[in-house]
Amino acid sequence: MVSAGAAERGTRTLRAELALKSLGGDLDPHERLHAILEQVLVFTSATVTAVYLPDGEGDALLLAGSAGVPRSLYGLRDSYPAAGAAPAAEACRTGRPRWLVSADLQQDADVRRAHAEDFSLGVLPLRERGCLVAVGDGTDAFDAEDRHCLDLLAEAVTSTAPARPAGPGASFDLAMDTGRVEVDDGLLELFGMGPDDFDGRVETLIALTVPEDLPALMSVVEADHMSIGDRELEFRILQPSGEQKWLRLRGRILPGGENRPARLVGTVADASTLRTGRGDVARIQRLAAALATAGTVRDVSQAVVTALRKPLRADRIALAELEGDRLVVTVLDPPQPEIWPEVWRSEWRSEWPDAPVRTMPTLATALREGRAGIWPAGADLEPALAGVGPGGLAVLPLPAGGRMAGACLIGWDNPHDFGPEERALLTAASGLAGQALMRAHAFDAEHELIGMLQRTLLPRRLPQLPGAVAVARYLPTTAGLEVGGDWYDVIPLPDNHVAFVIGDVQGHNAGAATLMGQMRTALRAYAVEGHPPDVVVSHANRLLVDMETDLFATCCYVDIDMEEGSAWYVRAGHIPPVLRHPDGTTEISEAEGGPPLGVIMRADFPMSPLRLAPGTLLALTTDGLVESADVDVEDGLDHLAAELSAADPAHLGVVADTLLRGANRDDDVALLLVRYDGMALRPQRENWSVWRVPQAVGQARRYTRRVLRRWDVESMADTVLLVVSELVTNALVHTDGRVRLDLTLLADRLRVAVADSSPRTPMKPTIIGWEATGGRGILLVEAVSSAWGSVPVSGGKQVWAEIPLE
Repeated sequence: MVSAGAAERGTRTLRAELALKSLGGDLDPHERLHAILEQVLVFTSATVTAVYLPDGEGDALLLAGSAGVPRSLYGLRDSYPAAGAAPAAEACRTGRPRWLVSADLQQDADVRRAHAEDFSLGVLPLRERGCLVAVGDGTDAFDAEDRHCLDLLAEAVTSTAPARPAGPGASFDLAMDTGRVEVDDGLLELFGMGPDDFDGRVETLIALTVPEDLPALMSVVEADHMSIGDRELEFRILQPSGEQKWLRLRGRILPGGENRPARLVGTVADASTLRTGRGDVARIQRLAAALATAGTVRDVSQAVVTALRKPLRADRIALAELEGDRLVVTVLDPPQPEIWPEVWRSEWRSEWPDAPVRTMPTLATALREGRAGIWPAGADLEPALAGVGPGGLAVLPLPAGGRMAGACLIGWDNPHDFGPEERALLTAASGLAGQALMRAHAFDAEHELIGMLQRTLLPRRLPQLPGAVAVARYLPTTAGLEVGGDWYDVIPLPDNHVAFVIGDVQGHNAGAATLMGQMRTALRAYAVEGHPPDVVVSHANRLLVDMETDLFATCCYVDIDMEEGSAWYVRAGHIPPVLRHPDGTTEISEAEGGPPLGVIMRADFPMSPLRLAPGTLLALTTDGLVESADVDVEDGLDHLAAELSAADPAHLGVVADTLLRGANRDDDVALLLVRYDGMALRPQRENWSVWRVPQAVGQARRYTRRVLRRWDVESMADTVLLVVSELVTNALVHTDGRVRLDLTLLADRLRVAVADSSPRTPMKPTIIGWEATGGRGILLVEAVSSAWGSVPVSGGKQVWAEIPLE
């Protein structure tokens, strides 16, 4: 019969008492402290917990240990003034626990910077010294039973915690940018090295790591700026005798500053004598380290599979997100369909993308109650779950922020015995995975939004070009939001001209991407208006200056005449184009350029000529491909030219992919390759300046008839002369200034174009009455032409019509 006191304490508190009693008595104080902190994560709703102890003088509270997600997510510091107003200091001074929510801490700048969402904070004083801090998501994270458990665990910490935070052991100091590490003799002795055998490189020490433990160790050694804070990890190294040795790393990543790299400092100790078969704490440590750096939902899922399946000797494991009343499976391990029950393959299709929870009452109950469910071999389960684990099944709900983020299913084929330590491991893993899954889901959603923005702002596909082939590539930076300001564009222009543009807006964020889209649109609009390259770039510069943004942009604009193989280009603070000639020689066009766009209102952007023979390859790129912290832009351009020289221009896609293999992923990269082949069939062109005289239309008709006779296409003369008459008449009657008639013959099509100085586009009338004296000209042109239209040209317009020839 359960006593009243036991009933009041609750099931979790009783389980916590049993777990504390099971802790080995041979653990040193630091090991025991960390084990108790792990129990806080298992038996309460805390996502991170920490212990602070007074320093030798009593002036400050120093961090003695922590567990769970990175403390920086909630603004927990490494130390607090003992006389300060922080909740940890107040609890120590008054001897009373503090239960707060994030709104009570908004005056704390660290909290404001670190965490924008609601959370709960519990601070429990330890007898006469220090305090235990627990943080959970949501404003009601700690219920009455949580607080009972925390009281019990705080009492255990009081009898365990060392008098002061961990002191130095075999220490190290690693510079994160260079990989140079300073170590003492004790650390070298642990690794079986002498001072003369060590070259100061962290790679020399990592090379001794057992391969299975290498990913977890690298997640600490290669941690980025998002992982500032404490790290603790157990890993194995191979000794000269071939035997394995367990080592424990305790470290702290310190942020860098101006001219100072980020550093990982800490100690390494021999963990072999401390291990008594308790591998679960180390597994949780590895899982926490992997989840701290897991960015996407799939990364989280893979980290859970790696941490649980092999250590638990499970035959299969599935992880799924909960969306409404359905589970969206993110990882199945092993992935082969035949490993999983037939009902999964029939109802969830081959990829098993979603599963209705209502079809599996056992799973629905576990998710509703929020507790891990364990069923031994022979348990009566619905077919969809019985086949997952005929020898034993564990269902882990993944809680996060007061709701269920998903579920993890672990199954065994042979009868499996679930021990107390294994149950604690599963419970702790479910809490860590749930929090990481929620963060990753938000990251994936943000990443997809950014990707959609990037795809919208860049061309979906490149147009087919007369006499040339073009391919483009874009690689976003792997830092931050993976979005940047690099862009490219290919703009078909009249008379078989094509403009190729590449540019780079300062920055790697959504603002840079948005400004990139505005600049690309502006350059395209100015180009289509018919302006020469220097005017196009000059207009874009004035536009960017008028936008009053703090960002600037660089670009290179190339206008190629596909008929003649000639080109003019303009540089605005951008790296020059690189040419590969048909004989394989390369040329970096180092002509004069102008300043970046958006810097000076009245800037000059000189045009420079290029000559393209058939077979010439033109490469336009951004600085991410040719410049990095270790490579100057001049050396990068030389390397690009050498790679182009060795490339086969017949396969542009392969060439582009080869060039991007060594790209600097700290910056986004855009690459545009154009192979000029020349036009196999060049059009014949003639033009006539129409004078404003009474006989102007007749002169234009006589000129057109002479041209048709020379081109031997007189059979369509009546139709062509009708179109010429109507277009020239409209230009003379409705506009002022110069009028020009252009005739172009290409294969079986004749193009008639009349340019004038008015930007107003001719309108086709919808209704014409019998008494109307005008408005029928455009209708006649439309009737006898296969197509007609109007394009802007240098402040005016050009009205054109195409006539198929018999």
